[in-house]
Amino acid sequence: MPFIENMVKRIQNASLLLDTSLGHCFADSLEHKDANAIYNCLRAYAAIDETSGAEEIFRSTVVAPFIQKIIPHGSSRAVGESSGDELEQDYERIKRRIEDDCKFLLEISFTENSGLHVFSFLANSILKEVLSAIQKGKPGAFSPGRPVEFLKNYKSSLNFLDYLEGYCPSRSTVAKLREETVYIDFMKQWNTGVYFSLRFQEIAGALDSALMTTTLLRSQNSSNQEYSQSLALKQSISLMDCLRSCWRDDVLVLSCSDKFLRLFLQLLSRYSNWLSAGLNARKTGNASGNEWAISATPYDFLYVIHDINWLVDEVCGDYLGHVLELLKSCSPEVRDLVKQGILQGGNSLKVLQPLVINSIVETLVEKSVEDFRQLKGIAATYRITNKPLPVRHSPYVSAVLRPLKAFLEAEQAATYLTKELRKELVHGAAFEITRRYYELASDLVSVLATC
Repeated sequence: MPFIENMVKRIQNASLLLDTSLGHCFADSLEHKDANAIYNCLRAYAAIDETSGAEEIFRSTVVAPFIQKIIPHGSSRAVGESSGDELEQDYERIKRRIEDDCKFLLEISFTENSGLHVFSFLANSILKEVLSAIQKGKPGAFSPGRPVEFLKNYKSSLNFLDYLEGYCPSRSTVAKLREETVYIDFMKQWNTGVYFSLRFQEIAGALDSALMTTTLLRSQNSSNQEYSQSLALKQSISLMDCLRSCWRDDVLVLSCSDKFLRLFLQLLSRYSNWLSAGLNARKTGNASGNEWAISATPYDFLYVIHDINWLVDEVCGDYLGHVLELLKSCSPEVRDLVKQGILQGGNSLKVLQPLVINSIVETLVEKSVEDFRQLKGIAATYRITNKPLPVRHSPYVSAVLRPLKAFLEAEQAATYLTKELRKELVHGAAFEITRRYYELASDLVSVLATC
């Protein structure tokens, strides 16, 4: 109807006039920092349900000018200006400007029982402009392709968000801020999944490269001074480097801590499987991919035992405490599960120690029983000749334990073999040597008895 259509147009014109007049009034009060005028304007915006209008005016008239100076983009970027994508210094400058130019309005909007809680200047004015400026002026800051720079910018951004949340007077206000579309969009810019994938390739690849060598390498010439005094093998040093990388401040992203924990446990498993496969290859004689185990000497396996014990003590001791401290914000149930997982990972190394000892024993036994071949000549000697019964032991007897004795007296054994392990090794070697001698002697007696 013409009357209604006319009224609609008049209402629209009145609304436009109100918005324009209120906008000019609000912009003028912001320029002069007139707290009373600002308060009345905000009450008016809230009454007509036009909060976005006030947020946009504040963004364009107050926030945008100083953000544009700090993170210039487009035609405003000075010729020859550095194209670096670091954000930390930018955020510090932005914080100072927020303190100087925005704090007064934020305090007004958060006034208790004022009815101004409907505004979100933190998100829709400040954070919105910051996000836009970074996207246009420093888009590379969001790129996970450069992990080091990405992590610095990500952590700086989280600190900046913490700073903004510091203006919130209550937890509910913080929760509301985090639910804002701009806040969510800002967090989506940081692709931590891709970042972790790159770190995974870097860390896991470093360990794989170290374990691909065909020999066990001593740590004496290692460039890593931190562990070369504690660990005997470069492969073990590489493992410890990779394990620590998972939780270093310049690598870890707490929101991906579950992924880094999984990588941590996978590294332990990879090292354990490498040792286990090598020991099996040594026993079967199949060197495919495990040449290091075939060529390893008993002294090399002493280094392995030493490194296993050191790694287990470190992983299940001080380093476990370090990880749990990093995850102190998690619930006790989660931290308990993390603790159990790491202890199980350390135990996967510990259970290999008896297998390594057995490998040493087998090698020493094989060297010792080589002289047992002389046993077969005893019967022939005394059956063919008229020699009298012997009054001294056969020459081979004194040589039977010589390989074991030489091993135990070597410098490596004195350095890396504990009393408990020495006792276990001597007992195992002596038992196996005497068992093998018993078998040969029994066979010889049986043959003579049938003659």
